[in-house]
Amino acid sequence: MKATFKTWLATAILIGLTHLTMAQLEPLYVPKPFPDRIVLNATQDLATSIAINWRTIDTTKVSYVEIAPADADPRFVQKVARYQAHSELLSVEDTPPAMYHSYTVTGLQPQTKYAYRVGSGSYWSEWFHFETAKQNPDRLQFLYFGDVQVNMRSLWSRVIPEVIKKAPEAKLALYGGDLINRANRDVEWGEFFDAGKALHTSIATIATPGNHDHYDNDQKENTISKFWRPSFNLPLNGPEGLEESCYYIDIQGVRFISLNSDQAEESDKHLKAQKEWVEKVLANNPNRWTIFTFHHPIFSPKLTRDNKRMRSTFKPLFDKYKVDLVLQGHDHTYARGMAKIPMDKKNESSGTMYVVSVSGPKMTGSHVDKSEWMDRKAIFTQLFHVIEIAGDTLNFKSYTALGDLYDEFELRKRSGSINLMVDKTPAGVPER
Repeated sequence: MKATFKTWLATAILIGLTHLTMAQLEPLYVPKPFPDRIVLNATQDLATSIAINWRTIDTTKVSYVEIAPADADPRFVQKVARYQAHSELLSVEDTPPAMYHSYTVTGLQPQTKYAYRVGSGSYWSEWFHFETAKQNPDRLQFLYFGDVQVNMRSLWSRVIPEVIKKAPEAKLALYGGDLINRANRDVEWGEFFDAGKALHTSIATIATPGNHDHYDNDQKENTISKFWRPSFNLPLNGPEGLEESCYYIDIQGVRFISLNSDQAEESDKHLKAQKEWVEKVLANNPNRWTIFTFHHPIFSPKLTRDNKRMRSTFKPLFDKYKVDLVLQGHDHTYARGMAKIPMDKKNESSGTMYVVSVSGPKMTGSHVDKSEWMDRKAIFTQLFHVIEIAGDTLNFKSYTALGDLYDEFELRKRSGSINLMVDKTPAGVPER
C-alpha cells in the first residue's frame, strides 16, 4: 500500500507541476508571424520525398517551403525551389486561431542532404538540413520514444541532446502515443514541438496516437485530437476514418506499421477495419523486416492493465507473419520480452520482441513482478531507444535520459526458423 501511494504521489506531483506552470508557458506558444512547430513527416517513399508541417499566426494566409541540395557555399539559397503550402485555419476552444501549413516535396534524389526553410514575406524559419533515405535495402538507424506526455519542456527536453549524441545517423523518430496529456490543449502541443525541435526539423517522424491524444467529441464519440491532422502530414494508406493514425511506410527493407490502438480498444468498427487492413499489409510485404508501433501493449507490465482486445486480435497475425518488433507505450515503465512470450501451440516460441517504454517523466511503479513474459524491465526511468538494422541483424539499445546504456539485445534472422534473440544486457547494470 505504501509503495502504491508513493507511486500515485510521484505521478500526481509531476502532472500537478505541469498544470501549475501552464499559465506561465502559454505566452510562449501563442502563434506568431514567424513559423513554429516545424516537423518533418515520414512519407511512403523517404528516398524521394519528405512531408513538412508548420504553424503561423492566423493572418498568414499563404506560406511556402524553399528547398535545395545543401551546400557549404551559402549561395545555394540562390538555387532553391519554392512551393506554396496547403494552409488551413484551426481554432480550438479558447486557443488563439492559427494557420497550419503543410507540403509534401517530391522528386528528391535518394541519399542526398537537403536544406530547407518555411515561411513567407519577412517571416522565415532558419535553414534546416535533412537527408533522404537510400532507395534499396541497406543499413538503417532510427529512434523510438515511449510516452512523452507531461513536462515536455522541462524534463523530456533533456533526453534530446543525449539522443543526438548516440544516434547521429538516425533517419526516423517513432513516437508510441500520448505525445501530450490533454488532446486539445494547445500549450501542450507547443511544449512537445518546442522540446523536440532539434529532432522534429531534421529527421522524419512516425507518430502513433495514444489515449491522451484522443477526446470525446460533442456526440460522445472517441475522436483523435483536433491538432493531430493539422500538425502532421502522414501517409493516407490506412483504413477509412483512421487517416494519419493507422498507416505504413517502407524504408530500406523495413516495413513500419502504425496502428490506432485507442480506436481499436474503443470501437468494434475500427478494430475490425484495422484487423482486416493489417492482414493485407502483412500478406503483401516484400520487406525483410517488419516493425509495429502502437500505444496499448499486447502484454502489459502493469498490474491493473490487460489489453485483451489488442492481444487476441493482433498477436495471431504477428505470429503468422513473423513480425519482428512491436514498440508500445501506455504503462509508463520499461519492459521487453520475447523468450517467455506465451504461445498457442506447445513447444512453440515467439520470434517477436515486445517492448514497452516511456521517455517522458510521468512514471508508474506498479509492475507485474511475477509475470513471466518480461526479460528485462525498469521503473522510474526515462529512456530512449536507438535501433539499427543491417542485413540480417537488428540491434536494439536502450539509453537512460543521462545517456547511459541500460539494455541491449539483437535479433538475428535465421533461415527456416524464428529470429534468434541475443541478450546483450550490459554487465554490471542492475534492473532499476
